Amino acid sequence: MYHHFTGKADLAAAAIERSAAERREDSNASLSGQGSPLARLRRFLLAGRQVLRGCRIGRLAYDPEVVADQTLRALVKDTFDWLLRRVGEVVEEAQQAGELPSTLDARSSAATIVAAVQGGHVMARATGSSRSFTDAVNGLVSLLGGEAHPRSGLPVARDR
Repeated sequence: MYHHFTGKADLAAAAIERSAAERREDSNASLSGQGSPLARLRRFLLAGRQVLRGCRIGRLAYDPEVVADQTLRALVKDTFDWLLRRVGEVVEEAQQAGELPSTLDARSSAATIVAAVQGGHVMARATGSSRSFTDAVNGLVSLLGGEAHPRSGLPVARDR
């Protein structure tokens, strides 16, 4: 292994970069493509996840070695920064389409959406049940007007 990496930190950075790239790809697939901006936000929230495992990037924020290493922590931060920007862009699209109020702050709304997903993972891991995650995302889908848009074609999140 050390033929390819200079040490443990280099190996960890490569693993985080790979996980971050996969997270971006999965998130972007939900947030892009067909459907209205609000439907894409719902698709992101309701995307299939291994809830009890938690988010691979979010879990790193709890790892003392990652947090203590400026380079590794920056990789985690960059991933969340990207996700917040991308979700914020879709929130702005939803505002421009008249699906969300123009009075919402897109950045704060994006943070709320990402926090619901991350917090849902934490609660699910703590309780040993994906129900906490399901409740968090279903609650946010409802707040985003999920019941007001039954033709979105998106399923309601179920306990997995």
